[in-house]
Amino acid sequence: MSISLFSNGEIVNIKASNEKVIILKSHYVKNMKRYSYTVTKYPSIFFFEEELMKQE
Repeated sequence: MSISLFSNGEIVNIKASNEKVIILKSHYVKNMKRYSYTVTKYPSIFFFEEELMKQE
């Protein structure tokens, strides 16, 4: 298992829309070998690490 790039409560930007959101929950997807994240503004959608970026 790899290390998560983002932690719960961290403020990040969604790359596609550049919206600022807060990470609610992270989950390691074993068969895909990467983390998925649930964010405040879109709690029913999950994002992968490559779809998010640290806030500048």
